[in-house]
Amino acid sequence: MKYLLVGLGNIGQKRRVVLGECCVATVDPFIPTADYSTPEGCPSDLYDAAILAVPSQLKLELLEYFLRQGKHVLVEKPLLFPDWKSAEQLERIARERGVIWYTSYNHRFEPLILALKQRLEAQSIGRIYHGRLFYGNGTVRNVVGTWREQGLGVLEDLGSHLLDLAGYLLGCRGTEFVAWDLQRYESASFDHAILASADRCLVLEMTFLSWKNTFTIELFGERGSLHLHGLLKWGPSELILRERVFPSGVPREAREMAEGLDMTWQQDLEHFESLPAIGCTSIENDWWISRTLQTVVTS
Repeated sequence: MKYLLVGLGNIGQKRRVVLGECCVATVDPFIPTADYSTPEGCPSDLYDAAILAVPSQLKLELLEYFLRQGKHVLVEKPLLFPDWKSAEQLERIARERGVIWYTSYNHRFEPLILALKQRLEAQSIGRIYHGRLFYGNGTVRNVVGTWREQGLGVLEDLGSHLLDLAGYLLGCRGTEFVAWDLQRYESASFDHAILASADRCLVLEMTFLSWKNTFTIELFGERGSLHLHGLLKWGPSELILRERVFPSGVPREAREMAEGLDMTWQQDLEHFESLPAIGCTSIENDWWISRTLQTVVTS
């Protein structure tokens, strides 16, 4: 598949490396080395699909443009809809043109997240009682004064990943979440937030104020617990299964380690290319994340 890459910021540059020769042209109005300043400048017969690595406020217009051109589209997360009508309209265009769109959440392809999912599907810890997902970095001063300060801040940047994983791993898509804490400590947009499921059994915490990069998933169930620490982009990661001892006692532990190159971007692209060629979209996940983020900031 031949790609037009739209946006040459940090994520766009990562995509460009992964695409290699499959990237036939680039678009960015602010990068002089880009091949085109607008998508309209690139002949449509040069590419089969577009990748949107652009600010959130530009995505919907660009997505509609490429769908109407009959092009498949991979959208860098998140894709936020203002309302259901907007989502339905884009899905209708995709069906009519026989193309797809897919919003990328590359953490799904972390080897230990996949291993954790397998453990959950095998019911290794039984019925889940409660859990916590935490995602933090110290990038708040990189956000201040940029376009990233205009939106929902950490909610759309890191929070969208956590919501996606809650749906992907725990079947929470459709679950209502409420805001326990929303803060703007150093940024005009949210730089720290805590969300919880309506039943308070699942807590999602995200922050730009964690001075050491931190990613954890902790799930506690009737037969034990699962603990994931780290992402490959930062170094080795670890998954621990703790088997409960009855009536009480020190649990038995099984540990898995993952290290090496971060291949999630490549695997994410391969997944996109494996999707059905007609009428497949990520509308349900996109709309649930959109509605959830809208709800937590307005309620």
